[in-house]
Amino acid sequence: MVLEEKMEAEYIERFHKHQPTEYQCSSIVTNHIKAPTDIVWSLVRRFDQPQKYKPFVSRCTVLGDLEIGSVREVDVKSGLPATTSTEMLELLDDEEHILGIRIVGGDHRLKNYSSVITVHPEIIDGRAGTLVIESFLVDVPEGNTRDDTCYFVNALINCNLKALADVSERMAVQDGNGNGIASTTVTWASSAYIKP
Repeated sequence: MVLEEKMEAEYIERFHKHQPTEYQCSSIVTNHIKAPTDIVWSLVRRFDQPQKYKPFVSRCTVLGDLEIGSVREVDVKSGLPATTSTEMLELLDDEEHILGIRIVGGDHRLKNYSSVITVHPEIIDGRAGTLVIESFLVDVPEGNTRDDTCYFVNALINCNLKALADVSERMAVQDGNGNGIASTTVTWASSAYIKP
């Protein structure tokens, strides 16, 4: 366990260092998934299809070719204080398994939002598993506190990563690489929100 914690700390130090100003907040969320890294990365890397695992995305359209600098228009399902988000692909590294995005528009209050998600192989219960780390940096909206903002974004990321685990683990079972994981239903409810 000590080795795993050391590796996680090294990944965070290497890939997830943000320098928030006094008007921004930043946080890191991790999840351990009982599925091989190639399966998890195959979902994470799809900048053009976030709805494959993100439960609040109903539709996504990429404008132009899929490359660094590409922009996607995302339609958000009801239940969040937003209906659209415009996001730019900043980093896609298939060798290191890193995806970086920046929100550049939309009808929400997450201004100057950027995130990095990394995917790392690990052993869970003697089988191939994956450590997923997602970090973000965002402006704190007027009328909100840093804690409110971080709590809200962390809740969204946790929901996305739980859904990613569910989909990845089901795919691993179907591919014969699984660990006998039963699929679970992902639900999200929170009283935290970004005040309109």
